[in-house]
Amino acid sequence: MGAQEILVVILFIAALIYVGNMIYKNFNAKKSCGSNCKCGIDFSDLPDPEKK
Repeated sequence: MGAQEILVVILFIAALIYVGNMIYKNFNAKKSCGSNCKCGIDFSDLPDPEKK
């Protein structure tokens, strides 16, 4: 293998790792947040839409 082929293989593997990491973070973030967890945001000063 020539130097250019080795460089292309290394860049391809790095791109696969990068895309795999992005996909992993995308699915991992969806699992960590529940439907009503509020994610650390304080909503106490907003009016409750259920109370009329």
